[in-house]
Amino acid sequence: MNLQINMQMMTVIGAILITLIAVVNWIRLKSKHNDFAELLLDQIEHDLELRKTLAMGLYMRFKKEESSSTTTYSSNFLKEDPLSFEHFVADIIEAKYGGEMFVSKASGDFGVDFENRREDGLYMGQVKCTNKDVNFEAIALVHSNMEKWGAVGGYVITTSSFTKKAVEYADGLGIELINGVELVTMWLETMESDTAYLKQLNPSDI
Repeated sequence: MNLQINMQMMTVIGAILITLIAVVNWIRLKSKHNDFAELLLDQIEHDLELRKTLAMGLYMRFKKEESSSTTTYSSNFLKEDPLSFEHFVADIIEAKYGGEMFVSKASGDFGVDFENRREDGLYMGQVKCTNKDVNFEAIALVHSNMEKWGAVGGYVITTSSFTKKAVEYADGLGIELINGVELVTMWLETMESDTAYLKQLNPSDI
């Protein structure tokens, strides 16, 4: 009888030890995985060349394709349209600043692609998925809408950058110009607060 009880106890103890070992290994793997995610984000944030590459990648992902285009892309690539880019940018702005976000329809937006209502007032923005530097016209459109609707601030956000005249024109208008590299940086900042997308990676692949 005692031998049987001892065997049962040994079996229970063995099962507990195996479970503890599995839990410890899972914790170690999880910790390694999270460290990898933080290291990856940190590396991208501090590597200007890499962020420029990501900005170009955003342009390729969301750029408008000509109806006559026969370009095909790998199934590994993400390919969307400029309207999706408006939602992509709006999600980043909303994640960073909060408030209620409204994305305009594809046509008839009068130069405003999104509206962000916060506690301190209305912010209006226009986004440009382009490979050329944005001129002052986009800024003028946003500013005229700000004046019309009493907005407290505005944004012009692009995958590229801005001409010198555009930067000079925006000075003092309460409009923030965000180029492709800065957009990537903001994207990463929102990821830092919620790294679920990285945590979905299989730790065994690290």
